[in-house]
Amino acid sequence: MLIDILSLFPEYFDSPFNASMIKRAREKGLVNIRSHNIRDFAKDKHQSVDDRPYGGGPGMVLMPEPLESAINSVRKENSHVIYLSPQGRQLNSQMCHTLAEYDHLILLCGHYEGIDQRIIDTCVDREVSIGDYVLTSGCPAAVVFVDAVIRFVPDVIGHPDAVYQDSFEEGIFDSPHYTRPQVYKGHEVPSVLMEGHHEKIKNWRKQKGLEKTRLVRPDLYEKYQSQLDNNN
Repeated sequence: MLIDILSLFPEYFDSPFNASMIKRAREKGLVNIRSHNIRDFAKDKHQSVDDRPYGGGPGMVLMPEPLESAINSVRKENSHVIYLSPQGRQLNSQMCHTLAEYDHLILLCGHYEGIDQRIIDTCVDREVSIGDYVLTSGCPAAVVFVDAVIRFVPDVIGHPDAVYQDSFEEGIFDSPHYTRPQVYKGHEVPSVLMEGHHEKIKNWRKQKGLEKTRLVRPDLYEKYQSQLDNNN
């Protein structure tokens, strides 16, 4: 997979993409991540990329010309252009599955008050949000996006089944996890996990995941129960 990130601060990505699993995935050639400075595509000697919004209001808006030039500099026939925006569809596990199947993703980071709507209308394939809040720029969102998506690229995660047992894969939270020692400060590992009965362990984990989902995210719990009812 090739991922091109367009932003005003390409140096932002030097550290997070050179550590841990993302670094290993890059070294193995499983994913190629490139970052580009939108200012390199400005049309004037001052490298201007933003201007006041029509109609007034605070802040600045990224202009269409340098944005389109930046996108076209890396766009291919099979590219999928994503604008990271708080107004997009919220990133979830199902979307990550889908996006991991693309050969080439172009991530456009928003800055200031956002980008000219005409770029969204003519150049962007999908708007994606990582949550109902606003960041100082789209750069942190791009890091989260890349991390969440490439987990589903084959061989990025060492154990191929691991990503399919995490939270949200069945629409609910994952179960609690325990390791040695068996007793820690008076708290014991649940006995069911010590018995070696795989079916009982599977059912226990499912129940614990359901219990926490209902407590912390009742919206997800109700959606999960509704889907069960519809399937029965």
